[in-house]
Amino acid sequence: MTEMIDKLQMYLSYPFVRYALIVGLLIALCSSLLGVTLVLKRFSFIGDGLSHVAFGGMAIAIVVGVTNQMMIILPVTVISAILLLRTGQNTKIKGDAAIAMISVGALALGYLMINVFSKSANVAGDVCSTLFGSTSILTLKEQDVWICIGISAIVLAVFVVFYHKIFTVTFDESFAKATGIRTGTYNFIVAIIIALIIVLAMNLVGSLLISALVIFPALSAMRIFKSYFSVTVYAAVLSVVCALIGILVSILAGTPVGSTIVAVDIGAFLVSSIVGKICGGTAS
Repeated sequence: MTEMIDKLQMYLSYPFVRYALIVGLLIALCSSLLGVTLVLKRFSFIGDGLSHVAFGGMAIAIVVGVTNQMMIILPVTVISAILLLRTGQNTKIKGDAAIAMISVGALALGYLMINVFSKSANVAGDVCSTLFGSTSILTLKEQDVWICIGISAIVLAVFVVFYHKIFTVTFDESFAKATGIRTGTYNFIVAIIIALIIVLAMNLVGSLLISALVIFPALSAMRIFKSYFSVTVYAAVLSVVCALIGILVSILAGTPVGSTIVAVDIGAFLVSSIVGKICGGTAS
């Protein structure tokens, strides 16, 4: 145990390890807050769809040769979130079909472009790293940390300021619209924010695993608590704890960061399910 603590202290002395911890915890926190809303609205797979769009944006950045890929990935994902929201409201193309269409299309075209136009000698490695997260925590830079801090602050501020509006839109959108709340505006805000979080999370967990950060904490909280506030708080705390444990385990064991965090989230979900059955899931 002492040797493990000493090893952990040694790693924490390096800036890149601290960067991974800061970014991981912030992304986990923001993802869990929006995850509760998305799961309750039965729109949880928007994270999956937009993560594939982000992969397509990354492919465009590689083909064009842009050094800072965020300049292309971010606007492409945000625009897709807007289009996804509008398309999902179309009577001819329902929300789940729109997500599937954009998700599969972006993933296929992105992979095609990388294979056809990429000049990298390790295309398979680049794709695997993007889809499942980097196997190294050396990839995060100080610039990434400050961008994450800034966007996370915006997400938290928006969630706190518009908490009651988001709550109303989440549970009864028709009632919210009848009372004069601009439901389209708040749905739009949620879509934009989740797009920003997905772009940030790509470096940590990979585009295929991002949905786990959105879905698992919310579902775990719903196994124990019933009220929206309690579910939101528990999901946020659980998500941050799971991210912390996942990152520390990956550092000590040398496992992929993203996959390790998701594995811890799955374990937390199973524990929460057992606790929920024992307690009857009646906590408020």
